[in-house]
Amino acid sequence: MGSLGSLNSCNDEELLIQNISEIYNNLSTLESLKPSRDVNTLFTQLVLACIPPSPIDVTKLSVTDQGIRSNLIRLCGEAEGLLEAHYSTLLGTYDIPLDHINVFPYYTNYIKLGRLEYTILSNYITNPNPNHIAFIGSGPLPLTSIVLASNHLRTTTFHNYDIDISANALASNLVAPDPDLSKRMLFHDTDIMDVTNGLYDYEVVFLAALVGLNKVDKCRVIDHLAKHMAPGSLLMLRSAHGARGFLYPIVEPSDLPGFEVLAVFHPMDEVINSVVVARKIKNIK
Repeated sequence: MGSLGSLNSCNDEELLIQNISEIYNNLSTLESLKPSRDVNTLFTQLVLACIPPSPIDVTKLSVTDQGIRSNLIRLCGEAEGLLEAHYSTLLGTYDIPLDHINVFPYYTNYIKLGRLEYTILSNYITNPNPNHIAFIGSGPLPLTSIVLASNHLRTTTFHNYDIDISANALASNLVAPDPDLSKRMLFHDTDIMDVTNGLYDYEVVFLAALVGLNKVDKCRVIDHLAKHMAPGSLLMLRSAHGARGFLYPIVEPSDLPGFEVLAVFHPMDEVINSVVVARKIKNIK
């Protein structure tokens, strides 16, 4: 019975990889990843293939499949940026953009993710109403900051960091007409690797899934945060689990020297990202 079960799981794994490889090949031939019927269809197929719980360990794939995974994460990052820029631009045409934010197709996912992350945060944060939170890699449609600031942390100031000036301009435009959020959502056109002493001011730092698209770059950012965040402050990271590792980079607890990993959550629903929460434990020279 055991061998039959393992045989089935091997077959399932092969079918999954075959399916993802076909989707990847189709994505690779597209001239643009801007939102369109073809782009939307292929990424929907990809997400639906990756969502079901799977025992696959994407770190043990063949060299060829590892290459496909790396390229897919890069394509997902590019497409996600273009999708957010498209909807942020559209929302910016309204007098009060945030009144129409539910036109973004994945808005309900962010509501769920925001609720999950706030619940996690509540369990570990020493100050239930943190003064300052940083979000690294906030992009043109900073939904996590917007959801947390609007629904959960109504007195906190959110410092949104993105190296893309045009992304920050679009994001800032969304909250500008809101008398409350325009005061509590700040945007920094800064590479986080250039921020040192400033990181000490944040009680919580969020690191977006697509900051550091490969293990080396991701760990470089984490090491920088470990050097400059205040002891006792919290780091909230987005990761991925199982087949969802074809969409986003995976962060292991071993990738977090200088932090105590407090919890790892793997959602099983349409919220794609896993959430890792860790506490800065000591000053690192």
